[in-house]
Amino acid sequence: MKAKIKKTEEEWRRHLTPEQYRVCREKGTEMPHTGDCSIPAREGIYRCVCCGNELFDVRNKFVSGTGWPSFWEPATEDAVEYKTDTSHGMKRTEAKCAVCDAHLGHVFEDGPEPTGKRFCINSVALEKV
Repeated sequence: MKAKIKKTEEEWRRHLTPEQYRVCREKGTEMPHTGDCSIPAREGIYRCVCCGNELFDVRNKFVSGTGWPSFWEPATEDAVEYKTDTSHGMKRTEAKCAVCDAHLGHVFEDGPEPTGKRFCINSVALEKV
C-alpha cells in the first residue's frame, strides 16, 4: 500500500476544480446522470482524481440505473477504505480513497454477483486511464 498523502486545504483547492473539491474534500455528491463516467468502457482503470491511486477496474463496472458510476469491487483490496456515515438521517458505508482520504461515494449491499456490492461513486472523483 502507498503512503498516505496529506495536503493543506489550500493545496487541494489549487489541485482540484471547485466541484471536485466539494465532492472529494467536503463529502459532497454530484447530481445523478451528470458525470462523464456513467457509460461503461471496455478496458481501463479509474484512478482517484486527487492522488492518482488506482481505485476501480472498468471490468468490475456495471450499469446500476442510479445515475452514478457503479462497481462491484475495487481494483485491489486495499485501494478503498470504509467509514460509517450517519449523515442525512441514514446509516451508510462511505467509500474513501485509501491513499488521500478523498470521499468517493458509498457502498451498498444491493449489487450484482460475484460480490453483491454496489460501489456508487461520484464520477468527479475519478479519472479514467
